Amino acid sequence: MNIIEQALKNELQHAVKQAFSLELPLEDIIIEVPKLKEHGDYSSNIAMRLVKILKGNPRALAQTLIDAIDFKAAGIKSAEIAGAGFINLKMDELFLSAMIGTILKADSSYGQTVQENPLWYNIEYVSANPTGDLHPGHARGAAIGDSLTRIMSKAGFKVTREYYLNDAGNQINNMARSLQARYLQSCGIDIEVPEDGYHGKDLIEIAADLKAEVGESYKDFDLKESLPLFRKFGLLAETDKLKEDLKKFRVEFDVWTSEQSLYDLGLVNKTLDTLIANGHTYTSEGALFLKTTDYEDDKDRVLIKSDGSYTYILPDIAYHLNKKQRGYDRLVNLLGADHHGYIHRLQAAFQALGYAKEDLSVDIIQMARMIKDGEEFKLSKRTGKAVALKDLIDEAGVDALRYYFVSRASDTHMDLDLDMAAKQSSENPVYYAQYAHARMCSILRQGEWTIPSSFECIIHEKEIELIKLMADFPQMIMDAAESRAPHKVCLYIQKLAAAFHAFYSECVVLKEEEPLRSQRLALVKATQITMRNALECIGVAALEKM
Repeated sequence: MNIIEQALKNELQHAVKQAFSLELPLEDIIIEVPKLKEHGDYSSNIAMRLVKILKGNPRALAQTLIDAIDFKAAGIKSAEIAGAGFINLKMDELFLSAMIGTILKADSSYGQTVQENPLWYNIEYVSANPTGDLHPGHARGAAIGDSLTRIMSKAGFKVTREYYLNDAGNQINNMARSLQARYLQSCGIDIEVPEDGYHGKDLIEIAADLKAEVGESYKDFDLKESLPLFRKFGLLAETDKLKEDLKKFRVEFDVWTSEQSLYDLGLVNKTLDTLIANGHTYTSEGALFLKTTDYEDDKDRVLIKSDGSYTYILPDIAYHLNKKQRGYDRLVNLLGADHHGYIHRLQAAFQALGYAKEDLSVDIIQMARMIKDGEEFKLSKRTGKAVALKDLIDEAGVDALRYYFVSRASDTHMDLDLDMAAKQSSENPVYYAQYAHARMCSILRQGEWTIPSSFECIIHEKEIELIKLMADFPQMIMDAAESRAPHKVCLYIQKLAAAFHAFYSECVVLKEEEPLRSQRLALVKATQITMRNALECIGVAALEKM
């Protein structure tokens, strides 16, 4: 709840105790914003809820409560009974306008919650194979994941950002064989890229870098014996490329965990031994199964195939065990839509290791279609291949991409109109928000002022609407964090931009007389702080000039 609603709840709780000698939990007191402005700033159905406990007429109970309320303590100007027993509350403007000073004092920390014993979250996202460029699905996951970590940090949780590098398995061998072929081709040797290899232009560039470093010294090596050299060089180059592209997208990670390291440290076999020792496995037709049906999975899952090879779920189980052993309270994975069927088996395995189901959450990131000139944008002009994150940045810019990707719930499909994303008009939501912030900065640059000691002149309807919306910011951040829904921040940003434009269209600022001029400039500054902090939560630049 926001600061104002908290004050109202506290006072209503106190009034219930005074009037009825009843201890009512705060969570049982509901504060809402009436749909019609004439019904006041806030409303509560507390009297009707008390009927279940105290019996009697709800309107009479409401009147008894109103008589017990300390109006000044809660910043209430007036209270009226409506309908069957609603209590409609009109707030005192001076109580509301004091929010301006609160925001100015907090500045960059406005919206930040300090938790005494915060949960420690490990949030894993993107985790694309290091075999090529990031595609739009990875880009959406990167924008949502990074925004979520920013929001959760703002809400006071401890957060570690993690990338799981799939550097083991056949896809890396295919990349190494493809790089080997490209290198040998650059040395004049007639060799084809494997049919199941990677044919992208990036490996040609990486092969050129390798040749520049070692010359033709690898060209006479035995193909099988030299493969680890190409694997190592290619993996490092592809990973560096991933990090570079993500950094341009304002996405960086605290931890990069190598899948190969799980094998090298013996963690995969240790996890397997634990599952077997605890009786969670059985053998059938030469394969080893994990009893995931014991934990609501639709069927048991194979850990080791009849040929002795591990299935991909085994290192994943080891990876999640490793994360819990590192001390995290909660694990959150953001995965693509093609992993939807993977959730139950992973959570089942997690429970088999002795952890609570709620300690591991998996959120699905649906794909986004890129639209340009009214058609789906699939191919890069630069390479003629599938469009990559770097192509999207060229087309629309980082701010627009991040904003659009985050603006919809992650589990919904979306079409991203690249033409609209690049449009310099109020039709484009990110432009609308950034323009509002730039306008605030422009106003503040033109007006010299000092922070007023009070804000008694701030009484206009549009000023009050703006203040009440800013008071919602800390709780909105907490709601977005707890529900893992970064799109709520975008919705808030649009409301704040609209409320500011409405205020500025009706309220003179720079040409107003003192003390109203300074008080309105302080209101503009408080709005600028709130907008900047909101944009930072989704990694979008708060531009000062446009």
